[in-house]
Amino acid sequence: MYRRKKVLVIGLDCAAPELVFEQWREELPAFRRVMDDGVWGRLESCIPAITVPAWSSMMSSKDPGTLGVYGFRNRGDYSYEKQITANGSAIKVDRVWDILSRLGKNVITIGVPQTYPPRPVNGIQVGCFLSPSTKNPARPYTSPASAMQEIEEAVGEYLVDVPDFRTDDKDYLLRQIYTMTRKRFKLVKKWLVEKDWDFFMFVEIGVDRIHHGLWKYHDPTHPKYQIHPVYNDSIRAYYRYLDSEIARILDLINEKETTVFIVSDHGAKKMDGGICVNEWLIREGYLTLKEQPSVPTPFSKCEIDWGKTRVWGDGGYYGRIFLNIEGREPQGIVKPGEVESLRNELKAKFEALVDPNGNNIGTRVFKPEEIYRVSNGVPPDLLVYFGDLDWRSVGTVGYGSIYTFENDTGPDDCNHAQFGMVIKHDPDVQEGPGGRELSGLQLMDMAPTILQQFGVPIPADMQGKPF
Repeated sequence: MYRRKKVLVIGLDCAAPELVFEQWREELPAFRRVMDDGVWGRLESCIPAITVPAWSSMMSSKDPGTLGVYGFRNRGDYSYEKQITANGSAIKVDRVWDILSRLGKNVITIGVPQTYPPRPVNGIQVGCFLSPSTKNPARPYTSPASAMQEIEEAVGEYLVDVPDFRTDDKDYLLRQIYTMTRKRFKLVKKWLVEKDWDFFMFVEIGVDRIHHGLWKYHDPTHPKYQIHPVYNDSIRAYYRYLDSEIARILDLINEKETTVFIVSDHGAKKMDGGICVNEWLIREGYLTLKEQPSVPTPFSKCEIDWGKTRVWGDGGYYGRIFLNIEGREPQGIVKPGEVESLRNELKAKFEALVDPNGNNIGTRVFKPEEIYRVSNGVPPDLLVYFGDLDWRSVGTVGYGSIYTFENDTGPDDCNHAQFGMVIKHDPDVQEGPGGRELSGLQLMDMAPTILQQFGVPIPADMQGKPF
């Protein structure tokens, strides 16, 4: 007898494997329920290990260079000014739901990063945190647009993200995270039951927001660790809440015909501080300003002397380094024949960076051609993990130091960790009590693994392998 195969992907942006697999495993029965007869393990993210482009890399099985997306913001061309936001329009390749839609499978995606603007699928696509509004019918955040009305009737005002999540008002932050997450799960549970679907995927971004907002209360090793009667338990309580919602979802689906994945795009870790990358470049003689600001000033508002500047950098969870190359940038001065020696010089100096106490912080530096098959778009000339992501990159100038312990884009307690997690339960494969831990898993393995569940041929250009 024919048995329909379904796949459900529960995405938890930034969920940390050590919390689910080790620290709180006994307190999370729903997570454990999926693990017990399945496989699970740490999932290595892409470089850079950030939401954009990680989820698209996961669901297309293409690295960020192939996608031409190196972060939330990207250089639009080789001019000095043009920056573009990498929303869904930046993704030019198929993701899993595109392939399944063409094969006639019914698909539903909710909140998967880089799905705004939504594209037509054989089903419903609900946009992600990049959606500018959920109230403008002229710019629908769903495809088809009629789903907007359906969502409003089901949950009221839908939240794609927490407004102003970088805030010192932690009570506000927690209220907004729970409001957003409850609405998302309410919609998911409703459509799981009422809609006809073969592939259903949603991503909850509240995990990321609570980590960035409250990690200093959670992690005793954090340099700003604080004791608080409520906030110290807030992340743990949220994971327990997520577990209760996942339990309800598992009770709603037919587990005999549904493969379940619980997956995150990267993990989380304490942030020791920020390296003021442009301050460092000025100090080392690579970057020249016409006037040094006396107060912290965004790099975009500084007046750069491009005729004397060889290198500049960009801030974020990791550092992006750009060379001012003759014939490429409008006022480039680095001779093409000098590029490789300059990159090697910078790499060595970044790797030698120390903290304020003189201890090497263990920075990792990557050249795009060494980690990507191709480098489309405008890639950084170097990608820098300051302190292996224990330190973030700060592009702002005017601190008077290469170190800062305040985030230049608002309060932020944690950085991303290179490893997220995945749990997979296939009803056709029983692994035995406790499940089986896998190693060597990579983000791009997800898409071919999902396609394999449907017996769909894996495209030759996918870079991952099924597990």
